[in-house]
Amino acid sequence: MTTPTAALSAAGVSIWLDDLSRERINSGAFKHLIEDLNVVGVTTNPSIFAAALKQGESYASQVGALAAAGADVDQAVFDITTHDVSQACDLFAEEAERSGGVDGRVSIEVDPRLSRDTAGTIAEAKRLHAKVQRTNVLIKIPATVEGLEAISSTLAAGISVNVTLIFSLERYRAVINAFMLGLEQAKENGHDLSSLHSVASFFVSRVDSEIDARLDTIGSDEAKALKGKAGLANARLAYQIFQEQFSSERWQVLEAAGASAQRPLWASTGVKDPDLPDTLYVVGLVAPDVVNTMPEKTLDAMADHGVVEGDTVTGTYEESTGVLDSLDAVGVSYRDVVEQLETEGLDKFVASWSELLETVQSALDAAKE
Repeated sequence: MTTPTAALSAAGVSIWLDDLSRERINSGAFKHLIEDLNVVGVTTNPSIFAAALKQGESYASQVGALAAAGADVDQAVFDITTHDVSQACDLFAEEAERSGGVDGRVSIEVDPRLSRDTAGTIAEAKRLHAKVQRTNVLIKIPATVEGLEAISSTLAAGISVNVTLIFSLERYRAVINAFMLGLEQAKENGHDLSSLHSVASFFVSRVDSEIDARLDTIGSDEAKALKGKAGLANARLAYQIFQEQFSSERWQVLEAAGASAQRPLWASTGVKDPDLPDTLYVVGLVAPDVVNTMPEKTLDAMADHGVVEGDTVTGTYEESTGVLDSLDAVGVSYRDVVEQLETEGLDKFVASWSELLETVQSALDAAKE
């Protein structure tokens, strides 16, 4: 009997876990996720590492060694996180080989304090890549205006990239352009395009959270009828852009040179509104050649009672455009929402990074006592 996650995988969705910890690695928990829940990749972010480090015990030995060596907190965070990502890459190496590098990917994020610093982001991306030393790592770079050039330059250096924190359709088009530009430059630099891979992480639930709050404030029947619809509509229209851009003449030249398309990745897929179905951002975004990275709670819900009914994206574009038009009609500014979400997203990442630094500093101090 086909399981819900197997059906999702068969429909063209790569299931990645949005979580990583040393305890999860050392316990063998990934074996169950890979074999039983069809998980073929991992994403991380500062919040995930901050939560993992708070568990403490799995990191005590390395923290002690770093403290004895006199490492400062920034170096300690760098060494600890790259160690975990390297180990996770090894766990998924077989999947990476099986899929030709498309899956089996583990992401690690550039220090979010560099999100407005193009040169700093490029340098840190290269540093992370060199430290992890695994072909199946993805370096995460936020899709800020300053990040676009960093995305291209990192790819041009032969490094695979996960572009994160995308909210708007306009910015997504710019991300695809940056990706293709990076591949064009990589080709000029003599890199094998078949070895380069990328995903574009389009955030979903946060769009609904912000827009639904504004709809509640408006309070009309027309506004309330739009609740819970914007996140899916926005992501579905992103997939329309994906289909258009990766059938263009520009892309066909790169594809002929061995390049693989930059796949859309649905991020922030844990449902935050308890009134919405807990698998909404999974079953509502089924389409070929996409990734859905899920927190464990969402993955478990999908495995338990998710229902896959084929492609739920292609053919929805007119309806999705209608949703965004209706939001504008009731007084919700799409541009204002996506700009606010990007700013808040970056602020949250920086806050989580600060929390991570504080946690590691406390551990270093304790190890010296």
